Amino acid sequence: MAAGDERRRGWRAARGLAALWLAVAWLLGGAGLASAEPSLERLERDGFAHYTLALTWHPGFCESRSRPPRECREPALRHGAEEGFVLHGLWPSLPSRFRGRGTDRRRWWREGCFLEQPQPDGGFCRAHPPLALSKALGEALDAAMPGRASCLDRYQFAKHAACLSLPETDYFAAAVTLVERVNASAFVDYLMIHRGGEVARNDLIHAFEAAFGTGTGRALRLECGGRGHRLLTEIRLGIDAEALGDFPAADSLVRLGRGRCAGRVRIADFD
Repeated sequence: MAAGDERRRGWRAARGLAALWLAVAWLLGGAGLASAEPSLERLERDGFAHYTLALTWHPGFCESRSRPPRECREPALRHGAEEGFVLHGLWPSLPSRFRGRGTDRRRWWREGCFLEQPQPDGGFCRAHPPLALSKALGEALDAAMPGRASCLDRYQFAKHAACLSLPETDYFAAAVTLVERVNASAFVDYLMIHRGGEVARNDLIHAFEAAFGTGTGRALRLECGGRGHRLLTEIRLGIDAEALGDFPAADSLVRLGRGRCAGRVRIADFD
């Protein structure tokens, strides 16, 4: 077995254990026995139609940065990338109460909850307070979101969830579950096989549809950086807010706009 594959298998086991601890904690906390992953069912919709699940291809993101953040510079913080994608954010679409005030989609995506509570000055860590998460959820989020080392979790919650009916624990427990479901798919297996190489953009879409169903490519937005937009840095998935618990079933996915990637896309890997 290759060393990288052995590390990936060990990390998968560790993340699986964290997920198990999280599920047990929810059950002991009175969430009920109806669902093995109650976090998805507990998220309220609060007047918006869909979520965008933003997942980073960590090696590509790090390579695209002229000044890489801590999670790129320190190898110990890259472990989540051995599973596939890591979490950037879970973004609700424009809520009806903001639409009623005349806010358009573009402004909501740009400012989010900062429309109501202006963003404080300073970096993520200084501007936003630590999140009150359980030890189990914190460990699971550390694995799923290397950017937490730069307080990305605090910023994501402040911008996309703090003004909605999305408690910190429910919001991040759901996000971790969604990342794990994507990383357990044949789509991510395809990307892991092609790490360090180059694939056709259309082949990425076909691999996604092979994993999640015919026509689901409409819910996939590919984001690329670097010269000519040829370096995969992120994917974004549209998920119906009323069907979050069914993800990644084809009926749970909704159309997103097309991203910016060239006809051929490089799938970066860490050295």
